[in-house]
Amino acid sequence: MTTPFTFELLATDGAARTGFVKTARGDIRTPAFMPVGTVGTVKAMYLDQVRDAGADIILGNTYHLMLRPGAERVARLGGLHEFIRWPYPILTDSGGFQVMSLAGLRKMSEQGVVFQSHIDGKRHEMSPERSIEIQGLLGSDIQMQLDECVALPAEPDVIRKAMELSLRWAERCKTAFGEQPERAMFGIVQGGDDEKLREESAKALTGLDLKGYAIGGLAVGEPQDVMLAMLDVTCPILPSDRPRYLMGVGTPQDILRSVAHGVDMFDCVMPTRSGRHGLAFTRRGRVNLRNARHAEDHRPLDEESTCPAARDYSRAYLHHLIRSGEALGAMLLSWNNIHYYQQLMQGIRDAIASRNYAAFSAQTEAAWERGDIDPL
Repeated sequence: MTTPFTFELLATDGAARTGFVKTARGDIRTPAFMPVGTVGTVKAMYLDQVRDAGADIILGNTYHLMLRPGAERVARLGGLHEFIRWPYPILTDSGGFQVMSLAGLRKMSEQGVVFQSHIDGKRHEMSPERSIEIQGLLGSDIQMQLDECVALPAEPDVIRKAMELSLRWAERCKTAFGEQPERAMFGIVQGGDDEKLREESAKALTGLDLKGYAIGGLAVGEPQDVMLAMLDVTCPILPSDRPRYLMGVGTPQDILRSVAHGVDMFDCVMPTRSGRHGLAFTRRGRVNLRNARHAEDHRPLDEESTCPAARDYSRAYLHHLIRSGEALGAMLLSWNNIHYYQQLMQGIRDAIASRNYAAFSAQTEAAWERGDIDPL
């Protein structure tokens, strides 16, 4: 017996929504933040910690896993879930972000993308069909269409060409994906910062009747107000009975405000990348543990946190670890950050369910604005 992929709304508060995505590997509570496990690992964390922090789903990177260890090898070893010991849902991106981020190492055509590996220089072809094939070999529960993502600002004709190419690739990905009731393929709305192009892309993708829809090409250089304006245009067009995923977002404030515009799913490397560089996210805002003010501070990062990294270690010790370049510093702050993001998502879900989201958002942002505790 297999569990079909479905989405159920439980409550709304304005445009904000809470519910769950049902998959064969478990339910995903929404709004959800997906920790990024680029090459099969959420950096500097055990996956048991990621789960215990509250994550229902993680993200893997198709391009990087294609290069190393290779999709066929992962399949022979039982699939990505078995390989990394994560029996819960996994979403894989399509390689489309690398079209932008690795622009100097790839060539584009109607057929797809040819990448030159940043590891050994070998050439790898990534067509829409190959992207779906790789994601199928990995065994991910949610698979993304191959798309062309452009950095902003960009010329209008560049944005239009990328949007139209992404739509053609979405059709090819849907055909390649076929019928897989227990899994989903999401289309990706493109269109840069052009409202009409966003509308055109969203309407065309909706016509494909996919199981979920992502909003791509944002948080790539544009101000937050532009991102939110694009959500205002896009989200109302997308079907209300399908999940909406804002790709690559983002800061806690980005998430808080995007939920108010109707987004259900998020991912970003920020919590773990920031942790590796000494930056902690807390209910009082960001705390830079590299600063000398923490050198003799015996107090914890957050005495009220349920995360041991925030509650049980002194700021002085965390400062010492980070300044010494010790791996444990990155591990503890990444743990704190993933935990904080998941606690934020739980607070968001609870607030929507109680129809108190505006007050929750205002209180949360006000606490960030007040800032950290005073130095000793």
